[in-house]
Amino acid sequence: MSLSEARYHDLIDAAQQEIEDVFDDSDLDVDLENSAGVLTIGFENGTQVILSRQEPLRQLWVAARSGGFHFDYDEKSARWICDTSEEPLGELMARVTREQTGSDVEFEEL
Repeated sequence: MSLSEARYHDLIDAAQQEIEDVFDDSDLDVDLENSAGVLTIGFENGTQVILSRQEPLRQLWVAARSGGFHFDYDEKSARWICDTSEEPLGELMARVTREQTGSDVEFEEL
């Protein structure tokens, strides 16, 4: 079942807000910029993670130092799941944050 446009945007907004909240509550020095639906996370070491909407595909795309990842929303688990590795968004965010900063940050709700 395809997501409606409104539900898709609500789900992306919620995921991006949750990620911002996790970073705000962490000890990491990060620069968060959310503009036109694109969330850019800038780390102290100059690396970035970028979350962007791919509206025609109803996907959330994540660009990190280790590569690009495409997520579909899974209604059954109520989570964004990578379309190739089946890794949930929260696990990917924890992994790429650790890879890019050496710090462990938990993203339990994603």
